[in-house]
Amino acid sequence: MYKILTHNAISPKGLERLPRDRYEIASEIQHPDAILLRSFKLHGLPIPDSLKAVGRAGAGVNNIPVAEYTKRGIPVFNTPGANANAVKELVIAGMLLASRNICQAWDFARHLEGDNETISSQVEKSKKQFGGSELAGKTLGVLGLGAIGVRVANAAIALGMDVVGYDPMLTVDSAWQLSSSAAKAVSIDDLLSRSDMVTIHVPLNDQTRGLINAGRIGSMRQGAVLLNFSRAETVDEAAVLAALDGGKIRTYVTDFASPQLVRNGKAIVLPHLGASTAEAEENCAVMVADQIRDFLEDGNIRNSVNFPEVFMPRTEGCRLAIANENVPNMVGQISSLLADANLNILDLLNKSRGDYAYTLIDLNNPVPDTTLEAIRGISGVLSARIACGNGQD
Repeated sequence: MYKILTHNAISPKGLERLPRDRYEIASEIQHPDAILLRSFKLHGLPIPDSLKAVGRAGAGVNNIPVAEYTKRGIPVFNTPGANANAVKELVIAGMLLASRNICQAWDFARHLEGDNETISSQVEKSKKQFGGSELAGKTLGVLGLGAIGVRVANAAIALGMDVVGYDPMLTVDSAWQLSSSAAKAVSIDDLLSRSDMVTIHVPLNDQTRGLINAGRIGSMRQGAVLLNFSRAETVDEAAVLAALDGGKIRTYVTDFASPQLVRNGKAIVLPHLGASTAEAEENCAVMVADQIRDFLEDGNIRNSVNFPEVFMPRTEGCRLAIANENVPNMVGQISSLLADANLNILDLLNKSRGDYAYTLIDLNNPVPDTTLEAIRGISGVLSARIACGNGQD
């Protein structure tokens, strides 16, 4: 029986993917095999010795100390693309809010008082101050063309906008999905200089922290709109505030509140609503539950942020799953120990990702405990287990 510890409320649609005859699921549980969470912060919490995997029902993993789990050979899974449509729709809404001055106009209208004639008179006198512009014919710069960025780009093109995109890490899958109408920018500054609106869709890491800074804002068109539904720290907030005050940026639309932004009349600040739809929560929960089950039962890794993508169809026999440092002769040492135990390898798959690697081995017979312990004792092996596929490993 696998034990799953849940932090936050995980959609029942996802939990239903874990059969109750194989999985015990609770918000308080001892010796968990896996943790499922959304925004709960794991930083500073002890790592259970029994833990084999962490699943984040969402894309960002800043609430998880990934490096610590990696050193223990524990994959951290996320759900890229599961909430992409929800975020895309909110970005489009943000573009409309900014271009048509909807927030200001709504605030004006909701404070109107008097009878029909009085209100009609006030509306006619004041509506000009809320005049905006149409999206059609404008140029949208999409910085980051992953699952969300591609959807935003395609939706903007469908609305009649010109789109220019930049992503040096563009995947083949994303390229296939991106409309051929989208133009390519050669750099971030090139994208900024060509865009009436700029939307950010990059993960937060050392390379993207403060990506939009004072220098890059200088490359933007006068009066451009900046949208950030990625992470707050991908922009230099002080530089954005200065650009708002100076008129370089007309409107900043963001899903991340701060004391300075909520007090700025040129900022449209939302309370982190990007993935807050019933559909997105269900999609994320289903996706992460499937990934955790596939890993626990068959050792396969899909959408891990710290270990390579590894999928091997299951053969008859016993499956050995090993996480290790990416150093020479690791597979050779493991194979020697298996040979010493008179075990025959039916299938083997080894992949690496940076400093770490992961190996799946199907064997003709069960692995003796002494052999498994010997493999765990190899210098550089982080974790080794038998993936039985029935909740008994």
